[in-house]
Amino acid sequence: MAYPTANGAVVTRNSRPNIVLLMADDLGVGDLCCYGNHTVSTPNIDRLASEGVRLTQHLAAGSVCSPSRAAFLTGRYPIRSGTASPFNLNRALAWLAGSGGLPTNETTSARLLQHRGYRTGLIGKWHQGLSCGSRNDHCYHPLNHGFDYFYGPPLGLLSHCQPRQRWELHRGLRLKLWLSTATLGLVPLLLLVPKMAGWFQVPWKLIVVFSLLAFLFFISWYSSYGFVRPWNCLLIRDHEIIQQPMKEEKVSSLMLKEALSFVERYKRAPFLLFVSFLHVHTPLLTKEKFVGHSKYGLYGDNVEEMDWMVGKILDALDQERLTNHTLVYFTSDNGGCLECQDGPVQLGGWNGVYRGGKGMGGWEGGIRVPGIFRWPTVLEAGKVIDEPTSLMDVYPTLSYIGGGILPQDRVIDARNLMPLLEGRVSHSDHEFLFHYCGLYLHAVRWHQRDCATVWKVHYVTPKFHPEGAGACYGGGTCSCSGDVNYHDPPLLFDISRDPSESRPLNPDNEEHFDSVIRIIEAAVKEHRRTLTPVPQQMSLFNSVWKPWLQPCCGTFPFCGCDKEGDIIPIAQ
Repeated sequence: MAYPTANGAVVTRNSRPNIVLLMADDLGVGDLCCYGNHTVSTPNIDRLASEGVRLTQHLAAGSVCSPSRAAFLTGRYPIRSGTASPFNLNRALAWLAGSGGLPTNETTSARLLQHRGYRTGLIGKWHQGLSCGSRNDHCYHPLNHGFDYFYGPPLGLLSHCQPRQRWELHRGLRLKLWLSTATLGLVPLLLLVPKMAGWFQVPWKLIVVFSLLAFLFFISWYSSYGFVRPWNCLLIRDHEIIQQPMKEEKVSSLMLKEALSFVERYKRAPFLLFVSFLHVHTPLLTKEKFVGHSKYGLYGDNVEEMDWMVGKILDALDQERLTNHTLVYFTSDNGGCLECQDGPVQLGGWNGVYRGGKGMGGWEGGIRVPGIFRWPTVLEAGKVIDEPTSLMDVYPTLSYIGGGILPQDRVIDARNLMPLLEGRVSHSDHEFLFHYCGLYLHAVRWHQRDCATVWKVHYVTPKFHPEGAGACYGGGTCSCSGDVNYHDPPLLFDISRDPSESRPLNPDNEEHFDSVIRIIEAAVKEHRRTLTPVPQQMSLFNSVWKPWLQPCCGTFPFCGCDKEGDIIPIAQ
């Protein structure tokens, strides 16, 4: 099979391109120069945009890491794979020793291309689970999901991966556990007072029982929350633990070295390289060279370091003369984190004019992300497309250009982007897009077929606090259910004219209000008819830390090693 290219040449299935996927972590769409931020220096990502196609209405299928990445890998809404959380506490996978993850019956884009002869590699963050029943079964491991090679932290990067950083995982719950432990610990002390004072008799057995209960309660939670860094912050090559805990100051250099080595190793065969950056997630690990380099503090420095890493990968493609035969895609898993702060210092990204941010359900700032495709021999340089597209769409797009066959036994929500990217069609194939917050449908987008109007309704929105703020600063992350705003009738916006969602429409100022609501509600009913019950990967049982699943370099619980040794630094 063949298809025409932008310059009139013909690319056949026998000339399958190499594919490089670059995904940032929590990058705001407003953090890049090519998306309107002219005070941050991102020349390499800007180069991708100028040499390729830039999508301005590119949307994540979830506003937090795990569900968004599951949708990206499978082309399906997270609710279909069970990777959407039913709880506000664990919106993403919290423990490497949890028992949830991307189900083994899901077919990833890496698996599709692996079957077509591609060499597939993942360098960086995975965050799709690791083991099911024992610490070494690795049922959710990247190598069991179509990747031939994996190097990186299987969970990702959190603030507690760096010593003496502010606690990030379940801060509120941890405080409650400390208070509960202190309360239980006071009981035997209070019982000792009347006994020692001789006021009345208190059996020693009762004091011992309460002391034991307080101790067991403390051990039950401190065995996990007290050791988050060695338990969650690991560096793995394939199935082998390389560092436990990982040396966070070196991990970016190690990842870049591995990415460049992968290109060198497989330059003569079609390859899929997925570089899943740890940038720009807190604690914003940044090389000394870039510290103080930007106008926006450590966050801006981290963005510019990531751009430098992108440049090194692009340079490797140039040096190996692979550029014209390689599709490069750049994006972020979700919007920037507005609540990530250290006092007055902002540690999260900027989402441009868009309302909200990471974790905020359907608000545009949490789901609108960069989307850049570059394929010099096929795609027109400098093209801009303002049509609704999704991270999920990368799935059938890669299948199409790599000669893969999409699964026929399940619903695929994604659409092949190649006709739109090449200019063979002018409108996105998405008529409706559904924006979930965990298991809960918060918003729906309708792109009218007969015009450029994009309507968006919100059935549920997060309740910002303090009141009047633009984020959930009091609790760290906005809720998907419970402490939220329910809208009946729903909020309606015309995204094509009001991308910042600042002017809600109503029957008085929009004559089509009722008809738009009816059409979208009919689409929701049809969408829900396609959903089938699946095991919840983020159920309470799957979410708790399990000692028998804890990866360990050594003899559990005495885990720790560093097999990486000294590295040769990448030239800067």
